[in-house]
This record gives sequence, structure tokens and C-alpha cells, in this order.
Amino acid sequence: MGGGGSGWRRLCDSLQDPWKVARFQQMCGVERCLSGGNQPNGKCTVSGHRNGTVQGEHAESKMKPQRRNSLTGEMGQEFVIRNPVLYYIFSLATELGNELFYISFFPFWIWNVDPGVGRKVVVIWVWVMYLGQCTKDLIRWPRPASPPVIKLEVFYNTEYGMPSTHAMSGTAIPISILLLTHGRWQYPFMYGLLLAFVWCSLVCLSRVYMGMHSILDVIAGLLYAILILIVFHPALELIDNFNLTYKYAPLIIISLHLAMGIFSFTLDTWSTSRGDTAQILGSGAGIACGSHVNYRLGLLLDPTPDKLPFIPPSFSVTLMGKATLKFCFGVVILLVLRATIKKISIPLACKVFGIPCDDIRKARQRMEVELPYRYITYGFVGFGAMFIVPYMFTWIGLH
Repeated sequence: MGGGGSGWRRLCDSLQDPWKVARFQQMCGVERCLSGGNQPNGKCTVSGHRNGTVQGEHAESKMKPQRRNSLTGEMGQEFVIRNPVLYYIFSLATELGNELFYISFFPFWIWNVDPGVGRKVVVIWVWVMYLGQCTKDLIRWPRPASPPVIKLEVFYNTEYGMPSTHAMSGTAIPISILLLTHGRWQYPFMYGLLLAFVWCSLVCLSRVYMGMHSILDVIAGLLYAILILIVFHPALELIDNFNLTYKYAPLIIISLHLAMGIFSFTLDTWSTSRGDTAQILGSGAGIACGSHVNYRLGLLLDPTPDKLPFIPPSFSVTLMGKATLKFCFGVVILLVLRATIKKISIPLACKVFGIPCDDIRKARQRMEVELPYRYITYGFVGFGAMFIVPYMFTWIGLH
């Protein structure tokens, strides 16, 4: 027993080793910029490392992380990319777990593909991300050390690393879509399985490539997401039916999500994970409430069994044009709604809780401001995506 436990510990230590992350980065063409801005014309000296030894030096063009953290002001370190193809593939893959993707993908799916599947995937996404963020704050394992790891991204650097919530969402979203569309839509199952595998693999690998997670963080995130799916997927129909039909569902949804947010904010000191958690809970509550209103008004109703399975329409210029028009129109509405509520909610929260708002960045790091601001703002965004925008489509005849 002792030998087995020791073996597992050695395996975990090995998978958590930051040098493995650094070697993977080097294998993919990522190298550290050693001399900063001393070289002319934006050049810097780089060196290849293996087990801490320098293998050679030469001048290369330098880069910086694409996104800085607006709340911490962290800019990140300079680095060199030798394989631009891998860099852009993994940069795109890591975006599959960021806000821009969520605020684009979920609305597009709801407006143009299948709102019934969309709202159920959001339920899974909320639980996966919430449990993942809370687990991070309970375990409190740091991200891979830098050096030797090169941080290609710094936006989430203040969060803990275990488990990788990017890996969790990158696993849960494609698998839940596959499970929910199988039998509901007519398509080759193997194609869907392959797409889910590629999606999941790229997101998981991208987090190691970006230097944000150890191999153990990613594996744990993947397995954790699968466990949550096993638990929640069988109850999904029951949850969805409650959200749609129960008279007081909106009140319970809002209260439950808010209570979950308050609990998560008490787990640890400030980091970007707290705001992300409130944002996710607000979005989930808004979409669930929007689904309830749709059901009450007879909008976006689920098809009867005799209309299933759906047959994917043939691609045409008209179809793509209509989908693009709906998406662009809807996103503009959501962005305006988001900006408006954000503009109102931050000063309002500061005023209610007596917090100075002359320094917005500092004020947003207070629980009394960040929780209501994020929760309310993204609650309206979720409600807008599920009800307001589809209602406007119906009103103007774009459905």
C-alpha cells in the first residue's frame, strides 16, 4: 500500500513538474527573451534550454502576451516564437475558454442552431465552471513556476492552477453538445466524436503551451469535467423542465446563483476567478430566466417528437447571410446592453456600499462591487441572449 501511494505521489510530482511544461514549450518553438530591449530593431537574445543548460544564443524578434490583466496591470514577459503556426493554433484554442468565445458561441447557437440544446449546454457549463473555480480556491495550488516556464498569457495569472477550468470547459462543452444533439440532429456520430476530441485536445494542450498549467492541472480538469457530466447529465432534463415550467423558477434561480456567488467569494482573497465566477453565474441565471419567459410567452418552444431528428439544412448564401445578420445584430444588442448595465452597476454598487469609486480598478477588487456588478451585468447579457434578442428577431421578422 505504501509503495503504491508513493508511486502515485511520484507520478503526480512528475506531472506537476514545471520543467515538463518548459520542455513542451521549447519543443513547440517558444523561447525566452533574455536581454529585454537591449537589441536594436526590436530584437532580443534568446537561448534554448534543456534541464537548465543553455544550448545556444542568437537574435530573434520578440513578442509579448496578447492580453494583459486590466485589473492588476500585469503585462507579462517578452518571448520568441519559432513556430508561428503552432502559436496561432494554440492561441485560437485557448480562446475557446475565454469570455469572447462564450459571448459569441452560446448566442450564435441559441439564435441560429438549436436554443433547446443551447440552454442545456449552458447549465452544464455553469456547473462545470463554478465547481472548477471553487475547487481552485480550495486546493490553492500555484501555477507553474516562471522560470523555467514562459508565460504567454498573464490575464489569469492571479488565479490558482488546479484544476484547469479551460480544460474543464473544453471537455464539457463539446461532449455535452455531442450527447445532446445525438438523436436530435441527423449527422454521423463519428464526425461529432472526432470534433469533440479535437476541440478538447487543442484546448488542453494550449494551456500547457501558454505556460498557464502543468500537465497534472490539465488532466485533473479533463477528468473532473467528465465526472461532473456523469453526475449532472442524467438530471439535465429535470433541471431544464424546472427552469421552464415552475412558476417561481426565476426567483429560485436568481437566489441560488447569487448564494453560490457569495459562497465562492469567501473562499480566498481577490483574483480574477472571483469575477469570472460571478460572471458565469450571472450568465447562467439570465439564460435560465430568459428560457422561462420564452416558455411562458410561447417563444422558442421545443419541437414535438414527431419533428425529430432535425436534418441540417444545406449551406447556401441565403442561409449564411441570414445567420450572419442575426448574429451581428444580436451581438450589437448584447454589447450595448453589457456596456449600459456595467456603466450603471459599478457606481451604484460603490454608492450602496460606501466604497470610493474614483479608482474603478481598485473598487472592482472589492467583493461588494465586483459580485453585484458582474452578476447583474452578465445576468442581463444572458437574459438578452435568451429572450430579448430572439423577441426582437420575431418582432422584425428575422426568424
